[in-house]
Amino acid sequence: MEALLQDRFQAKILVAGASVEAPAFALTAPISFWGGVDPQTGLIANVRHPQYGQSVSGKVLCLPATVGSSSAAAVLLELVHSNRAPGAILLHEPDAILLLGLIVAEEMGLKIPPAYQLDRETYALLDQRQLHISEQGIICFL
Repeated sequence: MEALLQDRFQAKILVAGASVEAPAFALTAPISFWGGVDPQTGLIANVRHPQYGQSVSGKVLCLPATVGSSSAAAVLLELVHSNRAPGAILLHEPDAILLLGLIVAEEMGLKIPPAYQLDRETYALLDQRQLHISEQGIICFL
């Protein structure tokens, strides 16, 4: 209930980046980027995922959990390279393999989305809302 009264949330920075203004897209189920997200379109490609066919591109992607695959980093790297990446990523728990894709993209000189850690219970409050996330990880509603 306390979170409902807040209009600001502090997220932990996992991979730093520029401030972001974008709508939140909270996934209702875990996803594997390998086979779960099409790196050329940014669409959720797993037909069994509840949000199949929806785009992650340009959104503040709220991930309740990821389904492991060592290829997740490569898919995220491809999303960044094709300009189809989320605008920012919110993870309940850090996923070193997924975040590796951002680190490699940054080393390649690509503009990367920042990644943050925030409790998954807050995702429902953020979903479909226009957000501003500062470089310091402060999330505000617009």
